[in-house]
Amino acid sequence: MTTFVLVPGAGGAAWYWHRVVPLLVEAGHEAIALHLPADDPAGGLPEYARLISEAVGPRSDVVLVAQSLGGFSATQAAASGEHPGLRALVFVNAMIPEPGETAGDWWGHVDQEKAMRVAAEAGGWAVEFDLDTYFTHDVPPEVLASGAEHQRDETDTVFAAPCAFSEWPPITIRVVAGRDDRFFPVAFQQCLARKRLGIEADVLPGGHLMALSRPAELADYLVSV
Repeated sequence: MTTFVLVPGAGGAAWYWHRVVPLLVEAGHEAIALHLPADDPAGGLPEYARLISEAVGPRSDVVLVAQSLGGFSATQAAASGEHPGLRALVFVNAMIPEPGETAGDWWGHVDQEKAMRVAAEAGGWAVEFDLDTYFTHDVPPEVLASGAEHQRDETDTVFAAPCAFSEWPPITIRVVAGRDDRFFPVAFQQCLARKRLGIEADVLPGGHLMALSRPAELADYLVSV
């Protein structure tokens, strides 16, 4: 039995994973969807990494899965060397950091805004950012409606702290890129995976919030890691 520790992106809502968790459990595994204190200014990257490490604990056969902003805190936790049972780190439409980089600086370092604009011009959707166009365009309306009570704004705290790691841990690392992601376009994610990890991204159907729009495909992929 594998334990999947699921890290949400901005907003820190464990609810983000609510369609994936039962599929992993049905496949015979343990799934822990983390809640992160995104709206607490006293939180931030070190606290997120601590909570992730606490969830991993002494378990064996753990796969750590990070969505979007969760890539920073998951990396810091995975690289701490505290978890011999951690065997894989999976980035899902995620920010892949470099050692010492802050999440605030990441956007400019990787030129995300340009990549998003180029994809919008090619795809024919609005260049100006809005949630419907870039995050929820492929999420079923009933799923979206059920998440309203779980939404919280991310404080600026998490974007200021450097990602405290010096090298990638000696575990399996995978990158999942959403074929329909408009926020982190698939070509952008493929390039980022090559430059920062030296690996090819695995492309799955779905937009930026893949766990909400295409949970079955994502769960099947995770079980195969």
